[in-house]
Amino acid sequence: MIYMQNQQLHLFSIYSCVIMNSSIYILVFVQLWLFSLPCRESVCIPSERETLLKFKNNLNDPSNRLWSWNHNHTNCCHWYGVLCHNLTSHLLQLHLHTSDYANWEAYRRWSFGGEISPCLADLKHLNYLDLSGNLFLGEGMSIPSFLGTMTSLTHLDLSDTGFRGKIPSQIGNLSNLVYLDLAYAANETIPSQIGNLSNLVYLVLGGHSVVEPLFAENVEWVSSMWKLEYLDLSYANLSKAFHWLHTLQSLPSLTLLCLSDCTLPHYNEPSLLNFSSLQTLILYNTSYSPAISFVPKWIFKLKKLVSLQLHGNEIQGPIPCGIRNLTLIQNLDLSGNSFSSSIPDCLYGLHRLKSLEIHSSNLHGTISDALGNLTSLVELHLSNNQLEGTIPTSLGNLTSLFALYLSYNQLEGTIPTFLGNLRNSREIDLTILDLSINKFSGNPFESLGSLSKLSSLWIDGNNFQGVVKEDDLANLTSLTDFGASGNNFTLKVGPNWIPNFQLTYLEVTSWQLGPSFPLWIQSQNQLQYVGLSNTGILDSIPTWFWEAHSQVLYLNLSHNHIHGELVTTIKNPISIQTVDLCTNHLCGKLPYLSNDVYDLDLSTNSFSESMQDFLCNNQDKPMQLEFLNLASNNLSGEIPDCWINWPFLVEVNLQSNHFVGNFPPSMGSLAELQSLEIRNNLLSGIFPTSLKKTSQLISLDLGENNLSGCIPTWVGEKLSNMKILRLRSNSFSGHIPNEICQMSLLQVLDLAKNSLSGNIPSCFRNLSAMTLVNRSTYPLIYSQAPNDTQYFSVSGIVSVLLWLKGRGDEYGNILGLVTSIDLSSNKLLGEIPREITDLNGLNFLNLSHNQLIGPIPEGIGNMGSLQTIDFSRNQISGEIPPTISNLSFLSMLDVSYNHLKGKIPTGTQLQTFDASSFIGNNLCGPPLPINCSSNGKTHSYEGSHGHGVNWFFVSATIGFVVGLWIVIAPLLICRSWRHAYFHFLDHVWFKLQSFSSYSITV
Repeated sequence: MIYMQNQQLHLFSIYSCVIMNSSIYILVFVQLWLFSLPCRESVCIPSERETLLKFKNNLNDPSNRLWSWNHNHTNCCHWYGVLCHNLTSHLLQLHLHTSDYANWEAYRRWSFGGEISPCLADLKHLNYLDLSGNLFLGEGMSIPSFLGTMTSLTHLDLSDTGFRGKIPSQIGNLSNLVYLDLAYAANETIPSQIGNLSNLVYLVLGGHSVVEPLFAENVEWVSSMWKLEYLDLSYANLSKAFHWLHTLQSLPSLTLLCLSDCTLPHYNEPSLLNFSSLQTLILYNTSYSPAISFVPKWIFKLKKLVSLQLHGNEIQGPIPCGIRNLTLIQNLDLSGNSFSSSIPDCLYGLHRLKSLEIHSSNLHGTISDALGNLTSLVELHLSNNQLEGTIPTSLGNLTSLFALYLSYNQLEGTIPTFLGNLRNSREIDLTILDLSINKFSGNPFESLGSLSKLSSLWIDGNNFQGVVKEDDLANLTSLTDFGASGNNFTLKVGPNWIPNFQLTYLEVTSWQLGPSFPLWIQSQNQLQYVGLSNTGILDSIPTWFWEAHSQVLYLNLSHNHIHGELVTTIKNPISIQTVDLCTNHLCGKLPYLSNDVYDLDLSTNSFSESMQDFLCNNQDKPMQLEFLNLASNNLSGEIPDCWINWPFLVEVNLQSNHFVGNFPPSMGSLAELQSLEIRNNLLSGIFPTSLKKTSQLISLDLGENNLSGCIPTWVGEKLSNMKILRLRSNSFSGHIPNEICQMSLLQVLDLAKNSLSGNIPSCFRNLSAMTLVNRSTYPLIYSQAPNDTQYFSVSGIVSVLLWLKGRGDEYGNILGLVTSIDLSSNKLLGEIPREITDLNGLNFLNLSHNQLIGPIPEGIGNMGSLQTIDFSRNQISGEIPPTISNLSFLSMLDVSYNHLKGKIPTGTQLQTFDASSFIGNNLCGPPLPINCSSNGKTHSYEGSHGHGVNWFFVSATIGFVVGLWIVIAPLLICRSWRHAYFHFLDHVWFKLQSFSSYSITV
């Protein structure tokens, strides 16, 4: 029986082998037969071609990417982004993705917009649809529900489109989906029908932002997705999904989980955790409700984790050593937290680490020598902390190190020589080194000169010094990015030196390169960024520089001694996006610009003549320039009226020139204008009415001109975004319009040295930006430009000249923190309105040299932010309110030459001010040397520098006049006395002449 069974098994195996071999022969035969058939080109099905054309009609295609989609090209299988089946010719895939662009303008021209036509559902065989990256597609609309009828889809990507709102529940009908990406394309509640997509391997449902998150009451719908490997729920509010951790850990295939910017429910440590496959956990900016400040302990139980990102979770205290349990970890990101500790030794035991990032985490202490244990490390990022000490010698053990970031710390000492030996032919060579903004010293090129693979070197802002020679740079053959500004280097190379590297980025501000213009730059034909500010160049810019570097995007030659006329060295209009040549000795006419320039700074030079050719030079199309600074030159004549050709200007600075005439009307066409400075010129006429259209203005400075007339009421109505209004030193007259009080964002109001009359508006209390509740806490005021390029900033820092604390200073870096009202040297009448004391965020108040009457408002003590007060040279009466002693930040007070009386209030600051701040009144008490009498009577005190009656000089003058007349009067009245007096004078004169003649003879 057993024998029979063995025989049967043997026969079965033989039969199976025969069948298997026969199958192989059949497959080979069929394959050969298929290859023998003539090649057949896919020709699209006409109905599907018509569907695509209808789909195209609903799209906006500014760059004409779909130019091939037309009736002249009948085979739609060859159209852009289309893929058809080789045999059936059915349309299978649509690839209409738009990639990111550094230049927003280029992206806007390349991106698709419009709507998704419902006719797309007619493509019954379509299995792949990618419309991602088109921010203007479906802008503001919800994802169309008809997509739920396209059941052949296995791949659907609508990420980074313009869709908003709810995810349609019909998406749950797409049961064949393997890949679904709706990142930044939806918000509101996640529909439970998503759980029907049981074949999903890749799922991204990230919300649009923290402001517009997705919301999920639970995540039970994900439990049916047994094949899911990649899950991203970024920007989802999961604060009600109390069992999220229990549900997600049950997914057997899950290898990556991303919960960035999510809000998780109340923290509970799970008793059992079984993420059987999880390798990557991304908790970037993730928070719990209520918040926690520690690393959840369950994370340390994920023994298979290879990558962990806990960036920006507001974790406090020391780095937890439970992290040592993650023995397989290769990528660890703990950046953006507040550890306030040193790097723990347990971290140095993670021998598999390839990438370690703990930047911006308030680390302090030194870097341990144990760092050398991390021999697998490829990237180390410890920037923006408070680390001290020197670079440990064990860093030389990290032979696989590719990138090292140690910038923005307090590290010191010289660069160790072993850093230049981080080379090993079997490993990755050091390519990126960032040591900027530390306290390193010495000459780093003595240590780094052998790093032949180094492509990016950043050593800005240290205490490096020394002479850099050709040999020091000879081996840096791979260098492309070089930032070394803010040190004390001198480059000494021969006139024929040609570097062995080709730079794209060069920043050597404050090096000594001059006096001649560096000729070696001529060989650097890949340069895009050139920073040569303050490098001691005493030369003209050679013609070859402009011709050989047409590809440069950023040029900074400011703060040198460059001379000559640009128009003689530049054959073609300047085409560099950002040009900064300020603070040099350039002269002659202004150069011409091409349409490619966005930012031009020629301030503090000696350019002369008119702006006419520069501004009105027959432009064929509108200029792209956004920032124009021609301040402090010798430009003259009228400001040309050609501003309509420059519609994108955001900042215009023409201050401190010699412009005359009226304000050009076409400047009102600058709809994007946010900052305009034309102070210190000779402009005349009335307040420019054309500015009524420049509603985006943030800062307006027309000071130090000859403008006259009234300040129009529309200033407050039309220019509601104004933060800085400076009309100082003109001839404006009339009342201060109440409409100015509508400028709720106004921080600086300077109307000093005009001829304004009437009362101070009591509505000043409505200037809410001068109150503590609404006062800005940002030190900078920016003007925002629409365009953004690789090296061109979309914002400029607004600066303005302010007279505060008795002197004029340029405010820029802290202008956003300044609040000031200066109405001094006018003809204002009436009392100081008590409503002005509601401005408890006001720093500086100057009402001096007017004709104000009445008392100082009692509520002035409520203005707790005041640093200076000047009420001098008015007719203010009454006593100084005692509440003024509450002003603890007050550093200057001047109430001199008024009609004040009584005792100066006692306070921590008031008695420290000079007596001259109180003279010209009837005040007493310190700091005046007049004691207050018991009967309350006081006496006027003028002080040594006062302008009252000084009786010593009066009596001396009277004595001189009386004595003179005692001598002269008798001579005028008595003739005999007069003859005797003049006879005596003649006799004396004769004696003197005789003596003089005798002396000459001898």
